[in-house]
Amino acid sequence: MIGKTAGVTLYLPAGEDLDKIRIRLKRELTPAAFQRLRVQKLSPETTFPKLEDQGLLYLPKPYVVPGGRFNEMYGWDSYFILLGLVRDGELKLAKDMTDNCLYEIEHYGKVLNANRTYYLTRSQPPFLTRMILEVFSRTGDVKWLRNSLPAIERYYEYWTREPHLTPATGLSRYYGGADTPAPEVTAGERDAAGKSYYDRVREYYRTHAVDEYDASRFYNRSDDSLTPLFYIADRAMRESGFDVSSRFGPFSAAILDHNPVDLNCLLYRMEMDAASICMLLNQPQKAGFWSDRAQKRAAGINRLMWDGTTGLYSDYDFERRRHSDVHFITTFYPLWAGIASPEQAARVAANLTIFERDGGLQTSDRVSGGQWDAPFGWAPMQIIATQGLRRYGFSEAADRIAAKFLSMIARDFAARGIIVEKYDVVASRSELSGKVKYGYQSNEIGFGWTNAAFIVLQEELSAQARSKFSGYR
Repeated sequence: MIGKTAGVTLYLPAGEDLDKIRIRLKRELTPAAFQRLRVQKLSPETTFPKLEDQGLLYLPKPYVVPGGRFNEMYGWDSYFILLGLVRDGELKLAKDMTDNCLYEIEHYGKVLNANRTYYLTRSQPPFLTRMILEVFSRTGDVKWLRNSLPAIERYYEYWTREPHLTPATGLSRYYGGADTPAPEVTAGERDAAGKSYYDRVREYYRTHAVDEYDASRFYNRSDDSLTPLFYIADRAMRESGFDVSSRFGPFSAAILDHNPVDLNCLLYRMEMDAASICMLLNQPQKAGFWSDRAQKRAAGINRLMWDGTTGLYSDYDFERRRHSDVHFITTFYPLWAGIASPEQAARVAANLTIFERDGGLQTSDRVSGGQWDAPFGWAPMQIIATQGLRRYGFSEAADRIAAKFLSMIARDFAARGIIVEKYDVVASRSELSGKVKYGYQSNEIGFGWTNAAFIVLQEELSAQARSKFSGYR
């Protein structure tokens, strides 16, 4: 439930029994650890103006942390970690993590970016129903499935009402929830010169012309300051999980003007999953409601996000009514979700050369200094892309990509003895050599979703391709 407890303040939701949980914690922790733990309740009046007032948010069940400096449970990391857990027979822990997500929705209205107070304003890409169905498919616990429905509905509302909803398109966007600097960024993302991420952003705006958007919305040149709108956009970028990238221009500052491909495919998947859950619970009328929602969203995605000129799915700029011209790995989400037609899927597959490198798929074709751009590749995106390709019959391409990523991980692990968060898939190694300029510059070890992706990608290889990697479990 909690990791390192020295100096930790643990916050409980307002509705929890403080004394009961203190007794439970006292029973589970060593006396010294319990002495160092401050336990207090959140209230509607609770504010965190200072970093030292921030703290960990209580979760009732055990969970897996991503690794490295991250010692809390993260939203979308948890889905990919769960895929590894269920394949390794850790079903109880997978269910516990899903229950923690349901607990967060009950008390905070959403699956949090992570269970820290400074994440209370935002979520992360919504994989909740995927987690629920992964667990249910192995437990068959109908009562548990039925009890998850209110949380699904509430979390869905978070994403489908304003400010996440854009009424003009009927689709959704990421949003930041606050117009102030993110506390975890100001405290933890400093370079060797002591400059914070926001210092480096201001320096960029001072010294570069920006063509992708009107930079005056985000930066005041007269006093060298970032605007409140920049901070909303910055937090929205972090809600998207793709932090930091140039997906929506430098620092993704124009993210608020876009309906992202990935988010809307995930909401389509949530709608379809909710329909399936309702059918499993013998609620056909509710299933029909969810299915209708899904079909409308799929039509909107194909109408606004399919770019027939490039043969790619692209984020939709609803302010300027045009496709983004950035080639980004999220183009594979409609294949993973099952929204693309066979012809559209074939055209996306024909564009693999944009992303495919010696170590797997790079996230974009732009080198920006952001860790979610070229030349970097990330484990969860290898899962999304290869599963999408397999869905439409492109198994040979999926095997090839998976084999490249697996080979890179295995070689790098043999050389360094660690699994890490991100890889340079052009150089096919984990040594980044100072290539990350924006955001945190470390390459965290562990790493939850990389370990899980290795298991998943190996399992999904064809029998012939899998034989090459049988010794790496």
